[in-house]
Amino acid sequence: MNLLTRQCVVEFIGTFSLTFIGAGAIIATGGENLVAIAFAHGLALSMAVYASGHISGGHINPAVTIGMLVTGKIKPPAAAAYIVVQLLGATLAACILSSCLPEDMVAKVKLGATLGSLSTPENIVKVIVIEAILTFLLVTTIFAVAVDSRGPKNIYGFAIGLTVCFDILCAGAFTGASMNPARSFGPALIGGHWDIHYCYWIGPIVGGALAALVYDRVVIGKDAAGGDDAGGGEES
Repeated sequence: MNLLTRQCVVEFIGTFSLTFIGAGAIIATGGENLVAIAFAHGLALSMAVYASGHISGGHINPAVTIGMLVTGKIKPPAAAAYIVVQLLGATLAACILSSCLPEDMVAKVKLGATLGSLSTPENIVKVIVIEAILTFLLVTTIFAVAVDSRGPKNIYGFAIGLTVCFDILCAGAFTGASMNPARSFGPALIGGHWDIHYCYWIGPIVGGALAALVYDRVVIGKDAAGGDDAGGGEES
């Protein structure tokens, strides 16, 4: 099995895990316990990043992969493969949740979709801005602890998961705090809920790419050339 195949396998498993646990927590709580939902997503991502980081870099998110791409830390063919398997992993997780859990609980929260009180056509700009800011904070943390060679590598998974947890506590009620197009895509595809879905691509991708460029060009600069490829994984 070649390197890219192994990387794609762990990215698939990681994104499956995040979506299965995250969306599952929303369904289990009826979307009414934001603290539980935040910690479910944060701990699931932390687990997935630690499990896959040494192999693929632990992106588990198309917005992170695009951030790595625009800063030259992953090659375009590998980035495309990562994004495809991330979407597939999230879709399979949503499919299993939809098939196995009580229909009324699934319907109540739209299969654990990342939607909030602002997720309406009248609030498109607000959703994009909030999602961009949340993802900017997430990707900045990823670059600080997993890409920058000066960062505290031993806590990178914990720091990344905690950032997601805090972001959801801050904005989960308003936008769903997706920060991850794959996490939004799986439940949307299986559940058929496409409410302003494109906002959950535009916001995270813009915020993630901007954070990656700012950290790589300004913070790292010439002091720590490039960091670890693909955010801590083997060369892509």
